[in-house]
Amino acid sequence: MKKIGFISLLFVSIVLTSCQLVTRSWGGSTTIQLEKGEKLVEATWKEGNLWYLVEPMDNDYTPKTKVFKESSLFGTMEGKVIFVEQR
Repeated sequence: MKKIGFISLLFVSIVLTSCQLVTRSWGGSTTIQLEKGEKLVEATWKEGNLWYLVEPMDNDYTPKTKVFKESSLFGTMEGKVIFVEQR
């Protein structure tokens, strides 16, 4: 019985660590793969939702990985969202 409880807890932990709301509230990180040909312009939180502005890449643009980080007062439970651009 303990094994099932541990596996359930592990599964829930894995699912929640990639959730944007958990990242926003409790820290950790979330990775977002942008659609091919899109580049990140700006990102912000509105309540529990992550909004990000994208635009088409220019032909000579090199895709980048961009990190949207939180800086909290005491440095605890800081979150980050990693945006991965792809051609």
